[in-house]
Amino acid sequence: MLPLVLYDILSELPGNDWSANPAKPRFVLSYKELPFVTLWVEYSDIPIAMKSIGAKPIKRRDGSDVYTVPVLSDPNTGALITDSLEIASYLEKTYPEKPVFPNNSEPMIRAFDSAHDSLIRPPVKSIYARCTEILRPASAKFFIEARSRDVPLPWDATYDDDWELLEKVYNTAYYEWYQKTDGKWIMGDTLSYADIVVACHLLWYKRVLNEDEWARISSWNGGKWAQVLADVEKECKLS
Repeated sequence: MLPLVLYDILSELPGNDWSANPAKPRFVLSYKELPFVTLWVEYSDIPIAMKSIGAKPIKRRDGSDVYTVPVLSDPNTGALITDSLEIASYLEKTYPEKPVFPNNSEPMIRAFDSAHDSLIRPPVKSIYARCTEILRPASAKFFIEARSRDVPLPWDATYDDDWELLEKVYNTAYYEWYQKTDGKWIMGDTLSYADIVVACHLLWYKRVLNEDEWARISSWNGGKWAQVLADVEKECKLS
């Protein structure tokens, strides 16, 4: 089997990885024990690079097209897939061993993914401000231009309102998702793509925030969220 190719976003952090969305297919690939390599793309080069390989754009909320990553290329089938959720769906159908949508749960987890995105978007300005600090100048500028279409400027990493809202989201909706199950995962004793979504956003915070800011998130709900990240990383053999 030839290695699959995952396109991810370059940063100035050790190991490069930082972004939640490309992390999701990386976790799925690792969980399914599929061979893959990562090709790193400067944020500012994403449109040119993705057009050059024939990747399809996705739709912004305003209906316009945007080239983005993650993109997955599978040389074994010739498939080229854009968007983390669609990549997970493709991998599930093509390589069904160790499912991430167990018990025909893909429709439910798609709804979960959409709800998660809606909850996490309002307090994201502080996180975006930190993202600009780990990118090269040209990519930071491109990031601001791209993301400010959906999340208007100004951004500031110290917005108290953002931090209070983020904590509220984790203390209520997210915590209840896990409290309602009989096991440690959202679907009970079975890891699913829903847990990977939660973990990859936590990884994003851990990678881009200052240590004291990540420690703040780690302290919520008695250390629940640092443990969720550690558990998912271990299950996906990424710890």
